[in-house]
Amino acid sequence: MHILVLGVILEGASGLEELKAQPPSKHGGSRRDTFLSPGSCSRLELSHHTHLCVLSVPHAMDLIGLLKSQFLCHLVFCYVFIASGLIVNAIQLCTLVLWPINKQLFRKINGRLSYCISSQLVMLLEWWSGTECTMYTDPKSLPYYGKENAIIVLNHKFEIDFLCGWSLAERFGILGNCKVLAKKELAYVPIIGWMWYFVEMIFCTRKWEQDRQTVAKSLLRLREYPENYLFLIHCEGTRFTEKKHQISMQVAQAKGLPSLKHHLLPRTRGFAITVKCLRDVVPAVYDCTLNFRNNENPTLLGVLNGKKYHADFYIRRIPMEDIPEEEEKCSAWLHKLYQEKDAFQEEYYRTGVFSETPWVPPRRPWALVNWLFWASLLLYPFFRFLVSMASSGSSVTLASLVLVFCVASMGVRWMIGVTEIDKGSAYGNIDNRQKQTD
Repeated sequence: MHILVLGVILEGASGLEELKAQPPSKHGGSRRDTFLSPGSCSRLELSHHTHLCVLSVPHAMDLIGLLKSQFLCHLVFCYVFIASGLIVNAIQLCTLVLWPINKQLFRKINGRLSYCISSQLVMLLEWWSGTECTMYTDPKSLPYYGKENAIIVLNHKFEIDFLCGWSLAERFGILGNCKVLAKKELAYVPIIGWMWYFVEMIFCTRKWEQDRQTVAKSLLRLREYPENYLFLIHCEGTRFTEKKHQISMQVAQAKGLPSLKHHLLPRTRGFAITVKCLRDVVPAVYDCTLNFRNNENPTLLGVLNGKKYHADFYIRRIPMEDIPEEEEKCSAWLHKLYQEKDAFQEEYYRTGVFSETPWVPPRRPWALVNWLFWASLLLYPFFRFLVSMASSGSSVTLASLVLVFCVASMGVRWMIGVTEIDKGSAYGNIDNRQKQTD
């Protein structure tokens, strides 16, 4: 065997000498260019009669991609997420005794517990699918990111826009303290919704008469929050679709507002009350515009299947003192902001990049470490249980096992369906056309 390998090496070296003696390619490439051509072949020719077989990188990537698309892999992720999430929810429930005693300790503990859940989704995005997030921003603003409270104004067009925002928050070290103004129905979603309740997320019914007092009261509680946080608000109120955009622009025309090409008309009252309640404790608003390269439309199911995306964020840091205090002027300011966001999107679609300096925040290992911890804690007893059930030989037991897998599959699909664009709000329905207000 050793002699055979040596023979291949020596004959390969001879082949290299022949290659060096070859004239330049008629296409203008050098001999090295010919040898290091990026063609995707599964073997490297060393001479006219000897080939050294090597593993094709594309073929290996295909195998990895096939593995990532398998339901059993998805089941493992979902089992770890659901089991660990319910454990964390139970611990959070126990921490309620701390609220009347020490609110700040309660908040710090629940921020860490929240990280245990949300970082698992970030792990899927960053480590499983390999999705990359590039920031385009003014270099002078970089020292502020992750070091201050901020209100995030993010366009709402993609199914995983919240997840990309979480990825940046994780890289800045404040994922556990992310807040959001969300629809009340999400509070009843197991694990994520229950987790949000304990970290003082702001829930609204989207009916301003009902929300005015409850939202303001919840926002005022954040004034005394002990750690830095990001407060996300989707001013459009719902995800962008062509149908919703058409109805939204009819409302804009009726109100005498400029049309938007890539956004829905922003709902200004929620933003205005957020700025009013948090003005003294939040020094800046971050205007974020998200896009994906190659006109991709990413989904959470695609992330679960290991598909890699590339997200581009354009982020502007706007000092709070630049935003008017009066509600009417604040509303006009927000409308102008969305006109600028529309121009940024148009530029991106035309050039493929945003105008500011690109920067990729370094990826941290803690999301992966957190998932590995829960996986090592939960998977062994789970597989041992499955083996014991399968080895029992009982038809009833096996039927129950199949039923559990079917229910798990439907549960996974339901949880993914919560994020899908076509499962969004009823915004834009004919019956609601006359109800669209700020």
